Amino acid sequence: MPQHGRHAPRRGSMGFWPRKRASRIYPRIKTWPKIEEIKPLAFAAYKVGMTHTILNINGERVFTPVTVLEAPELLVIGAKAYKKENGALKEISSLYFNDLPQYVFRKIPKLKNYNFEEKKEQFLSKADNADEVKIIVSTQPWKIKLKKTPEIFDIPIGGSDVNKKLEYALSLLGKELSINDVFKEGQYVDVIAVTKGKGFQGVIKRFHVHRRQHKSEKGVRKVGAIGSRGPGRIFPTVPMPGQMGYHRRTEYNKLIIKIGEPLNVEGGWVRYGQVIGPTILLKGSVPGPRKRLIILREAIRPPRKQEKVEGIEYISLSPKN
Repeated sequence: MPQHGRHAPRRGSMGFWPRKRASRIYPRIKTWPKIEEIKPLAFAAYKVGMTHTILNINGERVFTPVTVLEAPELLVIGAKAYKKENGALKEISSLYFNDLPQYVFRKIPKLKNYNFEEKKEQFLSKADNADEVKIIVSTQPWKIKLKKTPEIFDIPIGGSDVNKKLEYALSLLGKELSINDVFKEGQYVDVIAVTKGKGFQGVIKRFHVHRRQHKSEKGVRKVGAIGSRGPGRIFPTVPMPGQMGYHRRTEYNKLIIKIGEPLNVEGGWVRYGQVIGPTILLKGSVPGPRKRLIILREAIRPPRKQEKVEGIEYISLSPKN
């Protein structure tokens, strides 16, 4: 009996398990870096598409594919205070701003009759004992004519002094955050998003298992055997058909090439349209289809040797298929 892995390594990674659909279309983030500067640790943008540039790196002209993101301002609609219990953060109080756009009520209807002044006193009394403070932000897709219903999520604040973080969070209530308030050009970020959905797929596409020889019995696009005992005992390492795509994924250390004015190609971006908001150029690719929300997080493990872009010589604006 040949040993496992003798003729080829196993197909597919066990690092991504279970391979099931994400719980929602924009990701939750549980791990955050620790920095000393008091500022939000993340931002959000919508994926537009890809193009290519020619960058000046170390005195050389380098052809570089880039992803274009549209980043309308985030609206700070509230704050949350957390207390550490049994090694985890537990929410002890939350506060929402009262004067909000009507589209936010689509996501949180109870805020229509919210008493801000009364809730603020309760929040401050409980937040004195907090160990962590986060801001609650809402995207504003209506500003770029993408859709009406926003995405709402929490963003931690950098720094070590909880009182300063609480003061900073309260100062942001009802105000807008721009991409320049959080990140700058030449900085590394982690991108977190839900990938393109592929539906129910077989083992050939899902795990890149090789096709069997053409004279094999009972099918060609399948594994030779799923186990030695029977259907009652099958190891989770065996490639099986199932859901492919629409998974929450993180990609580390994407370099911000440029933050600037709207960038449009001739005829508009395919399956997106015209960009009218601030634009981010990220080096390389990003998970997810066009129009999907991408979370940009402060790099949690930045590279030791960081690449420095000395200038952008050319950005392709030709039509994209």
